[in-house]
Amino acid sequence: MDIVLGTTVIASLFLVIGAAEPLAARLKLPYSVILAVLGVLIGAGALFFLRTELTDALNPVAEAILGLPIRSNVFLYVFLPTLLFQATLGMNLRRMLDDWVPILVLAVVAVVVATLSVGYALSWASALPLAACLLIGAIVSTTDPSAVVSIFRSISAPRRLARIIEGESLLNDAAAIALFGLFMGFVMLGMPDPDLGAALSRFPLLIAGGAFTGWLAARMAVWVMALFRRHELAQISISIALPYLAYIGAEQSIGASGVIAVVAAGLTLNLTGPGRLPPQAWANLREVWDLLAHWAGALIFILAALLIPRLLEEVRVGDFVLVGVVILAAIAARAVILFGLLPLLTALKLSPAVEGTYRVAILWGGLRGAVTLALALAVTESFRVPDDISRIVGILATGFTLFTLIVQGTTLRLVIARLGLDRLSPIDEALSRQVVAVALQTVREDVARTTENYELNHDTVRAEAKRFGERLDAAVKSAEASADILDRDRVTLGLIALAGHERDTIIARVRQRTISSRMAEQVLSDADRLIEGARSQGRSGYNRAARRSVAYGRAFRIAVLLNGRLRLSAPLARLTADRFELLLSQRLILRDLGAFIDGRIRRIHGRRVAELLHELLARRIEMVETALKGLRLQYPGYAEELERRFIRRTALRLEEREYTAMREDGLIGAEVYTALMQDLDARRAAAEERPHLDIALRRAELVRQFPPFAEFDDAVLSRLGRALETRYVNAGEVIIRKDSIAKSVFFIASGAVELETAGQTWRLGRGEMFGQMAILMKKARRAEVRAIAPTTLLVLDEARFRRLLDRSQALRDAVRASAEKRGVDPDHLFEDTRAPRPAEHRPRA
Repeated sequence: MDIVLGTTVIASLFLVIGAAEPLAARLKLPYSVILAVLGVLIGAGALFFLRTELTDALNPVAEAILGLPIRSNVFLYVFLPTLLFQATLGMNLRRMLDDWVPILVLAVVAVVVATLSVGYALSWASALPLAACLLIGAIVSTTDPSAVVSIFRSISAPRRLARIIEGESLLNDAAAIALFGLFMGFVMLGMPDPDLGAALSRFPLLIAGGAFTGWLAARMAVWVMALFRRHELAQISISIALPYLAYIGAEQSIGASGVIAVVAAGLTLNLTGPGRLPPQAWANLREVWDLLAHWAGALIFILAALLIPRLLEEVRVGDFVLVGVVILAAIAARAVILFGLLPLLTALKLSPAVEGTYRVAILWGGLRGAVTLALALAVTESFRVPDDISRIVGILATGFTLFTLIVQGTTLRLVIARLGLDRLSPIDEALSRQVVAVALQTVREDVARTTENYELNHDTVRAEAKRFGERLDAAVKSAEASADILDRDRVTLGLIALAGHERDTIIARVRQRTISSRMAEQVLSDADRLIEGARSQGRSGYNRAARRSVAYGRAFRIAVLLNGRLRLSAPLARLTADRFELLLSQRLILRDLGAFIDGRIRRIHGRRVAELLHELLARRIEMVETALKGLRLQYPGYAEELERRFIRRTALRLEEREYTAMREDGLIGAEVYTALMQDLDARRAAAEERPHLDIALRRAELVRQFPPFAEFDDAVLSRLGRALETRYVNAGEVIIRKDSIAKSVFFIASGAVELETAGQTWRLGRGEMFGQMAILMKKARRAEVRAIAPTTLLVLDEARFRRLLDRSQALRDAVRASAEKRGVDPDHLFEDTRAPRPAEHRPRA
């Protein structure tokens, strides 16, 4: 191909891409549908002008279009890694994990079911061998999210719906391509009836190998990018290389799934990159990838669409019947998963509920796109695939893709409207009115300051102020006088606004580098959960999300187990340091929210709602302070190191602001400014390093804080520290159940518990003990103990407790005082503390 003509054609395609987006917006059609239609028209036009006898003038252009190097490998090795990698970088992983069960079901189980459903339906309806039918099933089982997500975003559809669709499409490409590779091998080897068991048994190896390759490549890339901390362009360049090297390494080196390798690399960079790269570098890297993915997504669609006229050249009447079979089988398989398996998993409490309207939208939104066409092209290009199979694969895959784009894609907006997913709920409508009122109040204050600064004409200012004031009054009255909004809903609206302001404050703090980029994603995810919790379940949902933000997660519990059983302290040290920094960041943010309640929410929702929000905010602050106190007790001095780091970062931010202001005012030149910023960047890099946390618990210092143990010498405290086991419990978790066998005594290092027995309730806090009564009275436990805050406990087994009781008068006094407080005669507890217990309760040596 002539290089000048080829470059002209590619440049012209970019013009088509640029025109397609505004055209799609004007016609209210999915962007990808417009691209596909334009691609088909260009391809059909090129074929027409090349074969017509009307004119030969356009033959070179037609030949250049049809001669573009469009091969399946171009799609799979150039465009696909770009799209997948950018999608993983743009995902909010912590929010995506809330729906990981439906996402995995749709991404893996649905792909397998669709492959088998389409394959066996075609095998029944045609004379094709089963391997070829299953190959077609794998090709058409992957979905394309671009059209669906663009529609969801344009009509303000629920975020959760878009998250599920994006998560599904990200992972189902990997599953479909892996199955495609398996069945393609059977077709090329001439095996008409493949062993499905053997085929599917290789599936986990493809996934695991790809995941490990992607993770390893990303970890190495992040390590190198961290070394180039001051060279932003170098970091972005390394990120460009990462997905392609991961894809090629997995495919060519170990025979694993390259798609899974790209996804794993992107997810790893998404999780680790913000904490290792400067915030601005990470933001710029994301912007570069957004642009690359936009170009890649548009080109892959339009180039694939160029092939459609050629793929359909040999279509026959009977092929339309087979296309109908594929359509019915694919939709039926998707419906079985959405309306059969997902409700079953929800009933078994294995998956969060997915509303019926969501499932209908997901069913009709299962559009196919460029990946399906690329896989079909790979079959038609292979000389090892029989011609009759190659022809039918191209026709069926292309026909099904066109059906989903033209029929489902053009009607999806209507379906969503009929389901009511494009309409705001009453509470969201009230929220929008509140947002308008609050925004206009802020605008009025800013405009007033601006007019004073510029000394504008007073009559003009007065007239415009009166006009604006009328609009503001109308907006405030609309927000206040919503007849259909109950007091309970006003509280919900206030909580949504408060959580939204919390999110805005977090973003501002991250930009100011007051909150480290390491913590940014987690605190933002917590704020998103607060918003969605308040939106869906009001005050209870908000409180549940607030408790979750300070709770000990599953990863923390696993780290505790690894440290206790295998002496692997590194995971626990990292997660504990993260918890320290997270709690300090939360405390910093929460203390700024009170002014927002008084300044904004009180104006619209009144004093009662504002007071209730202040109360809820005070409880959150108390939870954070309690959790911080527990950590300070275990690791004295570490919190102070983090606070010093915060002060240093704040000082550096203010210093940078001063240098920038001097540069803008012309007080210093570019050379001086550059030198100053280089020195500041060096000091900032040192300030960003988090202090090391020694996870070896300072047990002796911690144990000494309990009054019963204060009299022991250092040697005894050291042995006691080794004997005590640390246990972390979340608020609401049951520590001791009624009628259980007494084997241990618990000492509260931090937090609080509630003890309930015989209809009476006691609350115990730091420094107190529980569980000793049942041991000394030699009875089953009569009380149930539940944590009412994130609590750290020190647990001592019965034998050691009895030995300590014998030698410590202070401990005996503490037990006696505890018994008197609960109305138990303490003399009964010490009648014979050395008496052996029944054999079935005797602790093992």
